[in-house]
Amino acid sequence: MLKISVHFLTTYLSVISVLCFWSKQFFWGIAFAVGATLQFLYVMSVLDRLPFTMLVLQKAVKTVWSLPEVMRVPYAFMLIMLSWMTIWSFGVAGVVASNIGYEGRWWLLVVFSVSLFWTGAVLCNTVHVVVSGMVFLVLYHGGRGSPSMPPRPLVNSIRCAVTTSFGSICYGSLFTAAIRTLRWEIRGIRSKIGKNECLLCCVDFLFHMVETLVRFFNKYAYVQIVVNGKGFNQSARDAWELFQSTGIESLIAYDCSGAVLLMGAILGGLVTGTCAGAWAWIRNEGTVVMVGSTSALMGMILVGLAVVVVESAVTSIYVCFAEDPSLIHRWDAEFFDQLSETLHQRLQYRSARAREVMNQRRLQIPSSLQPPAVP
Repeated sequence: MLKISVHFLTTYLSVISVLCFWSKQFFWGIAFAVGATLQFLYVMSVLDRLPFTMLVLQKAVKTVWSLPEVMRVPYAFMLIMLSWMTIWSFGVAGVVASNIGYEGRWWLLVVFSVSLFWTGAVLCNTVHVVVSGMVFLVLYHGGRGSPSMPPRPLVNSIRCAVTTSFGSICYGSLFTAAIRTLRWEIRGIRSKIGKNECLLCCVDFLFHMVETLVRFFNKYAYVQIVVNGKGFNQSARDAWELFQSTGIESLIAYDCSGAVLLMGAILGGLVTGTCAGAWAWIRNEGTVVMVGSTSALMGMILVGLAVVVVESAVTSIYVCFAEDPSLIHRWDAEFFDQLSETLHQRLQYRSARAREVMNQRRLQIPSSLQPPAVP
């Protein structure tokens, strides 16, 4: 899954870009070409992180696989999403077939797409709350059959997600996906800039702005919501402060599991959009772009609902490691050693980089302004 998501997506975007140029859809051709370029640059910037990402994903899948009742949750929500898409598609079909002007139809499709994306994000984050809460409880209590495990944990997680925490889920779903994606791209570009001071200054400004937003909108807030019953913003701040105080944030920044899963969802959406676009080309050539783009969004949301279970397990593992590392050691001692070693390496790397930056800034200060040397 990792190899297909990371390497095949760039090729697929490039092929679609060529097909769009061939069919004289220059706007979409440029858009897909830019997407392929950004994807390629990001992959090149994180190649050294992929072995650690694969390790984390394997452990997350192992955790979810040991909880078969958890796997029923995304299946149920996928049926709900399919039901909503069936109703939604009638509205979109009416827009495509209407006599409204071309620009008017596009604006209506944008409104429909935003509504579908938000609905999909809410359902994905609801599954995320349920699964991450369940995995956290299993890791925290030392197993599903532990005497300290609360009764009916899955039912309680679902009840919490769809009642008291549903408002926080809807609110967080507006921003978390866009901010996370922007953060991944900026981190990848920032690590490959080199010594271009002007560009580095601009990217650093964007980086710090996005990091500030991450404090208020991050996926780790959902674990705190289901475990502690807090509001979204308070949970996000508490989770981020916990990660920064323990140094786990450097480990999370090094992990690319969320980006890899997002690539898989995008690839699933592109395959869906391509198949639907090919069908529309045969039926009515003028509706290819509209049908293809909306179908791609529908496919991406459905695949996202399927892979969010793995991402939820990854989130819970990091929260448990920050709350109490002995929880991970009790669950998997070898994995605990690997996490601890990687965390130690990342903290050393950050410390060395901070010293390098400070030394460079000292060299840029004129000698007349530098403090006198201590004899």
